[in-house]
Amino acid sequence: MRRVPSRMAGRNDVEAALAALDANALRDLVRDTLCHLDEPDGGRVVGSIIERAARASRGFVPTPVAAAQVEETLAFARAARREAYADPVEMDKHLRRGSNAFLGKDYAAAGQLFGALLKPIAEGDIDLGQDELPDEVLGVDLNDCQAQYLVSAYMTSAPQKRAEAVRAAIEAVNASVTEPLHEMERVAVEPLSELEEFLPKWRAIVEAETRGRPRAGNWYRVPEQWLSEVVRRLEGAEGLAALARSTKQVEDLRTWCRALVEEKDWTAVLAASEEAAELAAGDEHVVGEFLDGAALAAKELGRHDLPAKLERAWRKAPTFARLRRWLGSAADLAGIEALATQALAGCREDANRQRGLLDVIRGDFEAAAKLLAAAPGLGWSGAEHPGHLLFQAFQAVLEGDAASLSAASLDLDDLDLMLDPETPRLPAVAVAELLARAGVKAVSDPARQSMLEAMCKAAEHRVAGVTEKKRRTQYGHAAALVAACVAADGSSDATRWAAALRERYRRFPALRAELDRAFARSSVGGGGGQER
Repeated sequence: MRRVPSRMAGRNDVEAALAALDANALRDLVRDTLCHLDEPDGGRVVGSIIERAARASRGFVPTPVAAAQVEETLAFARAARREAYADPVEMDKHLRRGSNAFLGKDYAAAGQLFGALLKPIAEGDIDLGQDELPDEVLGVDLNDCQAQYLVSAYMTSAPQKRAEAVRAAIEAVNASVTEPLHEMERVAVEPLSELEEFLPKWRAIVEAETRGRPRAGNWYRVPEQWLSEVVRRLEGAEGLAALARSTKQVEDLRTWCRALVEEKDWTAVLAASEEAAELAAGDEHVVGEFLDGAALAAKELGRHDLPAKLERAWRKAPTFARLRRWLGSAADLAGIEALATQALAGCREDANRQRGLLDVIRGDFEAAAKLLAAAPGLGWSGAEHPGHLLFQAFQAVLEGDAASLSAASLDLDDLDLMLDPETPRLPAVAVAELLARAGVKAVSDPARQSMLEAMCKAAEHRVAGVTEKKRRTQYGHAAALVAACVAADGSSDATRWAAALRERYRRFPALRAELDRAFARSSVGGGGGQER
């Protein structure tokens, strides 16, 4: 079911109201709504209604486009090209005429209309008054129009010439299509005739374009994407595997592995991902990506060597997320501590965020304090800046509120929650959960003092950084750090330190105002916020 726009939610129960209306009432509602819509929104709705009705196979066919209308559109295109301008509402009308001809299966007329309109738009020969892209001012979807033009070229060509016709159509309208087969099938109102005979011919054309052309590093050019698409259609994952092995290009390797993931053939995913990692050797980021795929397959297969595969992925491409996955594979407290010790021995010297996490898990708060005290005042959103992680962890421990660790938002790079919940993925264990599993160690007085001093240093560096660069939007975060230091210490020395810092920056009224607000709050818990 389509989601109701958020602006409507809460106003009334729209879903229930729509369900309560019968077909005639819904038609009246649509007619009434169309009267209140201006262009281009009205045009989009009209086009959507006509397209859905044409695809519903219930006898509806758009009004045929007469020969005189075709001539009118061709004349409009010629005039617009001469004047280098066209009114977008008028352009919408003529493009929609092409779509109506297409939906009515008059492919010859659709080809004429789209051919006259799409090429000058793509080449910038006709200004529609847009700031950047024509989609800003048009009510029709240009991508749909381009795909319909390709189908029209396909359906009006002799079978032995269809591949050449489609390639020429792409060139004619400068279509930015990366999967032409998919796009043509997406818009087609009937099956593409004799597709099985077309595919080998299409592959031959695409292979000829890619043969002997040097690739742009690991980036796909459009013909290479076309080749990948048609190979998958003709030969499936086995064909993609052969292509990837022959080119050893990253995108070909990715396409092969993704095809297997889509098929959920996890045994094949495991083997392909590990082979792809070997073939892509030399690019750390890409190798890590493929080893993540191997670990995902091991997880889906329930294999006992999952921890080893997570470790390998981290060692080959050490990132914070991969470290958390590996540490999270430990069964108990002793296991986490043992893995943390192993990881620290192999951790890069500049990976301060990872090192900080490992120090805290191991209970070495003095080592973690050194990392925090030395951290720069800017760059808190960086992948390896330890600020957010260590400041918030120290704050929780020093205030005796270890339970807040489990609720704290300590992760900056968790994108897993944004994925489709149905998509298989390899989530990283949250920092808060790792720290909860490891338990909070007893803190000695020297370690406590080191932690407090490190928090103050981090706050001072943050204030200095944001004021030097005049980053006013981040003054609030810097002020929250200062207030959090006072709350964690609770001594008169800390209060005097904060007052002296405030006086030092007396020429920054905006910062002083943020400091006043931070101290006015009853609970000074903003020190670990996510401001950058």
